[in-house]
Amino acid sequence: MSCFGCFKPEKKMPSRRTESREVTVVKKSPTQNEAPPRESVSIKPSPVPSKHKHKPSSETSTSVEPPKASSSVAKTAKAFTFRELATATKNFRSDCLLGEGGFGRVYKGKLENGQLVAVKQLDLNGFQGNREFLVEVLMLSLLHHPNLVNLVGYCADGDQRLLVYEYMALGSLAEHLLDVTPEQVPLSWHIRMKIAHGTAKGLEYLHEKANPPVIYRDLKSPNILLDEEYNPKLSDFGLAKLGPVGGKTHISTRVMGTYGYCAPEYIRTGQLTVKTDVYSFGVFLLELITGRRAVDSSKPPSEQVLVNWAKPMLKDRKRYSELVDPLLREYSERDLGQAVGVAAMCLQEEASVRPYMSDAVVALGFLAEVPAGYKAKSGPIPQMKQVEDPSSTSSSKQDKSAYDRQKAVAEAIEWGSLRQKQKAPEKKSQSQGITSPPEANRL
Repeated sequence: MSCFGCFKPEKKMPSRRTESREVTVVKKSPTQNEAPPRESVSIKPSPVPSKHKHKPSSETSTSVEPPKASSSVAKTAKAFTFRELATATKNFRSDCLLGEGGFGRVYKGKLENGQLVAVKQLDLNGFQGNREFLVEVLMLSLLHHPNLVNLVGYCADGDQRLLVYEYMALGSLAEHLLDVTPEQVPLSWHIRMKIAHGTAKGLEYLHEKANPPVIYRDLKSPNILLDEEYNPKLSDFGLAKLGPVGGKTHISTRVMGTYGYCAPEYIRTGQLTVKTDVYSFGVFLLELITGRRAVDSSKPPSEQVLVNWAKPMLKDRKRYSELVDPLLREYSERDLGQAVGVAAMCLQEEASVRPYMSDAVVALGFLAEVPAGYKAKSGPIPQMKQVEDPSSTSSSKQDKSAYDRQKAVAEAIEWGSLRQKQKAPEKKSQSQGITSPPEANRL
């Protein structure tokens, strides 16, 4: 991308509570700060005990190169017995129920060592859930990052299939952003950008540091879990796929994901790349900015799909303020412009024009920067971020240099987004929103 070329990463990569796992005509119902040091994580699945036989398919195949020497790969999930998890969840009592989705129900539990966990129990009536179970155990046993949920263990006793995760105190982002009650304090701008930045870092790890790259394929607000300090972690890796290797530009697979988040070219062709996740991140960032769902059937037809509703405003800088969540009382116009710029670039119709996640991490790092004098109160939501350049503080030259770089990249993304819109003529017959062509209905 000509306007953004100098900010590409050093190494280019080839180009629920309520959820709809397959992208068909069915719509989704309403219902920290640098990244860690770069290391190559090679993925090699280890067998998971199971009495179920599975035929190899494009959706379940995970054969890849042997892992290179890395201490991060040595860590594996613990195998629990069903009795242990039944005890931890008080026999799966209803008062321990945290929620449920396409996989099954999630319970809060306490292990014998006192560790709090979230136990996800597979719906035994769904074969799809069992397949996701296998993929998730393999992926999370070998991928480790502060912005990926930690898999404590699993259970494969007989027909039972359970996943055991670290307990995330604040639950899913959707509960704080999309299902806000009058009693809840809305998320501040700073918290929203912190969540966006952490989520971007998790995707960057999957795309640019895991070897081979991993395509998440199911980024959405219900799948982002929050700890007590609003640090986000990606969860639900059942739909994750290993990315293209050996010079391939994409992998072809059955179209799966959640309606409203999937990239249009993926729906049309079934061709999956890391840029598919980048598009989903653009939708996710729009949700954080607007407080709206990706798809909301309760709204007028023209406003039901978030991307379609936002598209006219994304093209007009003067209308950016119309995108802002009405619950957001304080924010910087400059920060808003840069956040919208990042979202607009991620939502480009042409996949090759979208930025890499490493670019988004740098830009959002500036927006998520904790200002000098920032102090969170003891309430559930910290106070609003105030715009302040660190040059006015006693921070080191190195910190200011990093800040300046993040700021420059954020501005470059915003400029690139506007430039792209100026160069591209209006396409009356095309829509950036997600459509449901015949290809999306295949099984």
